[in-house]
Amino acid sequence: MNTHQIFYGETVRWIDHSSTGLQFNPLQSFALDDTFCISTGEHRSAPVMRAWVHAPTIVLGIQDSRLPHIEEGTAFLQEQGYRVIVRNSGGLAVVLDEGIFNLSLIFKEEKLISINSGYDLMHDLMKRIFPDAPGEIKAYEIEGSYCPGNYDLSINGRKFAGISQRRIRGGTAVQIYVAVTDSGPERAALLQEFYERAVQGRTVKYQWPRIRPEVMASLSEIYEQEIDIKDVLYRLLSAARQHGVLMQSSSLTNEELHRFDYLFQRVSERNQKALAFLEA
Repeated sequence: MNTHQIFYGETVRWIDHSSTGLQFNPLQSFALDDTFCISTGEHRSAPVMRAWVHAPTIVLGIQDSRLPHIEEGTAFLQEQGYRVIVRNSGGLAVVLDEGIFNLSLIFKEEKLISINSGYDLMHDLMKRIFPDAPGEIKAYEIEGSYCPGNYDLSINGRKFAGISQRRIRGGTAVQIYVAVTDSGPERAALLQEFYERAVQGRTVKYQWPRIRPEVMASLSEIYEQEIDIKDVLYRLLSAARQHGVLMQSSSLTNEELHRFDYLFQRVSERNQKALAFLEA
């Protein structure tokens, strides 16, 4: 089986948190995806497709939380109206807000499927969702972007999305954030200022991003017309139907609800420890 067969032509559980997610604690998304990862890994669930959007939040990487002047950097973000959390997986700082669409594809891990195949699956899906893009959707690292990686998605050299992947107890979650509305450069400038305030010329143990806001853009900016979250949802569901995917609306089972409560408590405790400096 290849990754394309995991979703195309199969029945999947559809979880739509694109509206209700605005009321969630963003840490709930990490616990939810881990919950579904375990369910699929244990053969207790069909593959899951989950859409989610959160209120203004900056998700820091663990390395970001250890920057020499992190207190000043975080204070700046909070002054701008952003909640700050720390993810428990790899990656660096990203922006979440009402104009950022997030999608998780969750399925049972197959030993014959490489990690890159998971990224390729999401890249392929984005090309199917946006066949009318004003340029090829390419996957390669965009220098000067925030949270740079080999699977940055860009059109005409401007990054609009980033893909991450998490594997836990036999399940795989491939996640993407897509800047849909508002200004990509303004989001990038926010993190540019955060890093400057959090580093202040000090020696840092990792290669923190030297952000150039002009390399980031939202889809609305790239298309030069307004695109919103509802447009992306419609495109996603249409692309799924065209490829024979049967989307069944779903929610947490009783077993998953108990597991979610446990995982949410655990990720909250880890986040609290990572941000202990805020209470100092």
